[in-house]
Amino acid sequence: MFLRFAILILVSITLQAQKPSKERDLTLESLTPSSVPATDSVRPHIPRSYALVVGVSNYQNLPDAQQLPYSNRDAEAIYSVLISPEGGNFPAENVHKLIGSAATLSNIKQNLEEWLPASAKKDDRVLIYFAGHGFVDPADGTAYLAPYDFRKNDIVHTGYAMSRLSSVIGSAIQAKDKILLTDSCHSGAISPDADVQRINQSLSNLDKSLFSLTASRDRERSFEGKDWGGGHGIFTYYVIEGLKGAADTSHDGIVTADELAEYVHTNVREATKGKQNPTSERASFDPNMLLSYVPANVRPGTPPPPKFGTLVFESNMDGVEILIDGQSKGVVNKSAPLSMPGLPPGAHIVQGVHIGYEPDGPREEVVYPGQEKTVTIRILIQKRRSRAAADHLDKALKYYQNGQEKNYKAAQGELREAIAIDPNYSQAWLYMGRVSSALFDREDAEKAFRRAIQIDPDYLEARTSLGGMLLDKGDLDEAVRQLNVVTQREPKNAEAWYLLSQAFTRKESYEQASQAAAKAIDLTPRNAEAHFWMAESLRFSKQWEPARNQYDSYLKLSNFDSGTAGKLNYYVLGYLIGLGKKSRASQEDIWKDLRSWAYFGLCDCERRLSHFDAAINDCQKSLSYDNKDPLAHYALGLAYLKQGQSIGNVGPLVAACDHFKTMIGLNASLAEAEYAKKNIAGIQKLVTCQ
Repeated sequence: MFLRFAILILVSITLQAQKPSKERDLTLESLTPSSVPATDSVRPHIPRSYALVVGVSNYQNLPDAQQLPYSNRDAEAIYSVLISPEGGNFPAENVHKLIGSAATLSNIKQNLEEWLPASAKKDDRVLIYFAGHGFVDPADGTAYLAPYDFRKNDIVHTGYAMSRLSSVIGSAIQAKDKILLTDSCHSGAISPDADVQRINQSLSNLDKSLFSLTASRDRERSFEGKDWGGGHGIFTYYVIEGLKGAADTSHDGIVTADELAEYVHTNVREATKGKQNPTSERASFDPNMLLSYVPANVRPGTPPPPKFGTLVFESNMDGVEILIDGQSKGVVNKSAPLSMPGLPPGAHIVQGVHIGYEPDGPREEVVYPGQEKTVTIRILIQKRRSRAAADHLDKALKYYQNGQEKNYKAAQGELREAIAIDPNYSQAWLYMGRVSSALFDREDAEKAFRRAIQIDPDYLEARTSLGGMLLDKGDLDEAVRQLNVVTQREPKNAEAWYLLSQAFTRKESYEQASQAAAKAIDLTPRNAEAHFWMAESLRFSKQWEPARNQYDSYLKLSNFDSGTAGKLNYYVLGYLIGLGKKSRASQEDIWKDLRSWAYFGLCDCERRLSHFDAAINDCQKSLSYDNKDPLAHYALGLAYLKQGQSIGNVGPLVAACDHFKTMIGLNASLAEAEYAKKNIAGIQKLVTCQ
């Protein structure tokens, strides 16, 4: 398991301090705004926006049977999602809400006919939401929205005519984007079916420049109930969920008019078994009209291809043939090194062979993108190895390089044959350990590694592999012992140094972790993982600025398409060292996990430096790689909470509340869940959070 310290802000509304969470399998990522890779998405232009939100549950002049339990709650929830920076992105001061007794005819007229026309300009966005009753004048069939002070015996003078709303939206309000969302004609609210039909027709016959999404079609009614989000109109519930990002089928973070219409239509129909069908006229609006923006929904862009690396071979003997991944690449002499550029980053199996001598290798060397690495080949011992045993090892390596369980098992069979012929074949034992580890048989893997070391105590590659497997197993102390032997005997073994930095970080020995990471970085400056563990050790030491820089270096160095980075995983020495993963084939998952992890680290650093905008951006990127990470949601909630306090705006508090609730839904057993609940309670005192 990995450490990931919990983060909490002590605020005036109901937030309490907590002890950090420990021993958590981690996946993160974060980047400073100036260093976001070119593949990351660009925030869309959000026009200046105004909204009027109206909701009436309890009517002043209607009987109890015609009161509506959830319209007020619907309107409060719409208000919250509109002002959220992970929703409508409307400035809170530009959203007027008329709820309950405030939703009088006079107030509705003033906002619709004076405030909105005076405020909105031609390039702006205007949204009008109404939840309440709709009635039809039996004298002429004119449809009216019912304000709080509506009287059924005087519909003409106490209702707001649909035709008037059409004229105001179509002519008086000079905005480019106009959105009308109406949740009226609730179940049992209007008795004659003809009335329902006329009202729905009126709502759908507004000006053609408008995106009008209504709760139901002709001859239908609109349902509400406590089963939808604790109590909502079904239509409004799915509008809210859609604006929060559920409708974003393209995963670009933008909820368009077309996406919201399709999402609401589909889900309301399913929820009511076809009894209620929301309506919108596709020809009357721009399908790409931006309704909300949820940055955490943005999928990471496709990273660029990896930069190739170079291995330079030197030898103690002339005429040594070099093989890379089983393919002959040339001959190296003592006085003439052999350069092999154009190698994809990742682990490669190298071998030096000379007639009459035991080969040097096979062993694995890690290629780093854009970096040159020298490999020394030593041919020392005259040949004594059984050719048959060597052939079995060669076959095993071909299977091993192909990955997948069936190939590992085939490799295992070949290795058994090699060991049966030569029980002291240390290289066969090494790869038996690696194959067993890939098959998750850690007990056999450890026995095989230790057997290789027993045969050859100076077999440092076997000790490094054993150390990595022990990290994966969680035996940190024994991993440190094995890796220390490697670094003492071979001080320039960068792989061992960076694995040591991971081990010390997880042991909470941060000074030693930083020293080990510094050694690895000095030896292989483009080893992204060394920068990552340096960042972790610095962050846990509360060195926020240096940690941020190291996370940034990791993200830059690892920003390439891991799927094209060769057959072996870039991050590991032939198998998933220390990452606790379930499959060697999960190469792409590891790349995403580590980037998510690093963005989380950046988010934490930026928040502690009071750079709240940057912290929010980083946590959103963390979630773009792993949106099921509860602590990333928790961290983002804290960043929004602190931002809202610092600027005195309730909009970020809505987003904070949403992420706290998501975190609880993902893992309510975490210690942070209790603090998330207290944060939610504090936010609820200032703004509705549903």
